[in-house]
Amino acid sequence: MKLPGPDHPITISANPRRVRVSLGGVVIADSTSALKLKEASYPAVNYVPRKDANMALLARTDRTTHCPYKGDANYFSIVADGKTIENAIWTYETPFPAMTEISGHLAFYPDKVTIEEVV
Repeated sequence: MKLPGPDHPITISANPRRVRVSLGGVVIADSTSALKLKEASYPAVNYVPRKDANMALLARTDRTTHCPYKGDANYFSIVADGKTIENAIWTYETPFPAMTEISGHLAFYPDKVTIEEVV
């Protein structure tokens, strides 16, 4: 486990905008409670609370990955609009202590879904 610091900063803040995630016109998630995680030089990522996602459209996969800063990630595929988009979502169910805010949240690959931030 590594801690965020000057060499690898990670900040988590409330996103003041509404975040809507869709696939082919089907809304997968719609939230006014998303968190924005900014990690080092990577693009910012919205983490949407599970309660704001249509979990009936998601199927857990066997894929897991490890981040030395956030912990172990689990993945979901999206099954909607007659399509299955494999491993389109990741989540840290038991993140490391410095990242506990993102527990219970989902992040979406922007190349697999449409993510809109609405004022």
